[in-house]
Amino acid sequence: MSSTMSPPTAPIRTAALAPPRPAAPRWWRDAAGSLTWLSMLAVVVLWVRDGGLQGLSGTAGLLTGTGRLTGLISSDLLLVQVLLMARIPFVERAYGQDELARRHRLVGFGSFVLMLAHIVLITLGYAASGRSGAVSTFVDLVLTSPGMLLAAVGTALLVLVVVTSIRAARARLRRESWHLLHLYAYLGVGMALPHQLWTGGDFLASPAATAYWWGLWTLAAVAILQFRVGLPLVRSLRHRLVVERVVAEAPGVVSVYLTGRRLDRLPVRAGQFFTWRFLDGPGWTRGNPYSLSAAPDGRTLRITVKALGEGSARLAGLRPGTRALIEGPYGRLTGAVRTRRRVVMIASGIGVTPMRALLDELSYAPGEATLLYRTARVHDAVFRAELDDLAARRGVRLFYLPGHRSPDPASWLPAEAGAADPAQALQHLAPGIEGSDVYVCGPQPWMDAVESAAVRAGVPAGRVHLERFEF
Repeated sequence: MSSTMSPPTAPIRTAALAPPRPAAPRWWRDAAGSLTWLSMLAVVVLWVRDGGLQGLSGTAGLLTGTGRLTGLISSDLLLVQVLLMARIPFVERAYGQDELARRHRLVGFGSFVLMLAHIVLITLGYAASGRSGAVSTFVDLVLTSPGMLLAAVGTALLVLVVVTSIRAARARLRRESWHLLHLYAYLGVGMALPHQLWTGGDFLASPAATAYWWGLWTLAAVAILQFRVGLPLVRSLRHRLVVERVVAEAPGVVSVYLTGRRLDRLPVRAGQFFTWRFLDGPGWTRGNPYSLSAAPDGRTLRITVKALGEGSARLAGLRPGTRALIEGPYGRLTGAVRTRRRVVMIASGIGVTPMRALLDELSYAPGEATLLYRTARVHDAVFRAELDDLAARRGVRLFYLPGHRSPDPASWLPAEAGAADPAQALQHLAPGIEGSDVYVCGPQPWMDAVESAAVRAGVPAGRVHLERFEF
């Protein structure tokens, strides 16, 4: 472990940038959650208003009616899930990637369970009212009811997405492959619409129900087209980012410097990330999220990437002039969430990239900023010269913590620290951490260990800022 401290000089100057967007008001976050519950309540109210309770007579009626209700709520949650991941700016700023991804998973699995219940209950209800068995009834429904074959294919696609989203399955897939499979969710959702129109009586039961469902479908479609397609395309064409040069930073780590037009008008802050696509040949359609590793200065952008897979490894071979397409910026790991003068940044491996950018942009007096940087080996440290320079010029308290990860999953410390208490180690390395904002970036299990240690060290959970890319 080593530290570097020396008197600071003036902060780094940057070109005049577009005013950064402020953090979303907290009530936006509360309102978005409330709207989800209100949408489900609206579905139930419409179902009751249009005679849903009256149809719950007898075994067949009870099964069929309950099946219709679970199907309606499942459809509602499925569209809410689409809206959650439509990259709507105020939703992104209100929740952040990690919380948004968590809610996306919860809503998605809830919708999936209700969808399966809908299929089972409807099938059993129709079987109870006829003479055929459940299997024969199901086959007959799929093959003869309008839109049901499309709905069955859509359901199969959604099953594929859900199964591959389970953590154990995701661990066996490359990120690029998982992302491609995940796109089938949009196709699966789209295939459900004809079924609702042609055989879903509740969809067209009344003008109010028709207006509600068409409105929700339209909102989801417009959000996807505007924020997942339109806005990224407009920004990519407006700013015309191209690779200026590629620089080796450490073994297996490169920095990509990009230039473009009117970058001072790009609303991005240090700590944020873009989804990048480089037009360098086959495979360019697969986007990957990379954080800025230097504060934007209105002239250039820099990302720094470690070769962890096919997509990241190919960046080392990018040639000057290669065009880049961007989605974003995304993320809340910025100065907008800062509430205290003192900041403690804790990074592991390539997770140092957003911290490096934040150290450029944030204002702080000597000794008010601390960086704890975990690496496997000393020579693996990225930006060693730049970080040492920041420590010398701006008074950053800088600690390198080399060594292999502790076998204890609850410890964020290197194995060489032995049985040292993780929370006490934070208090020792960053005195006064309980009165600081804490920024964390690194592998997910390691971030969980840091978050737990910081809370035990007295930091309120709301002042531990991190984002997970696993969603």
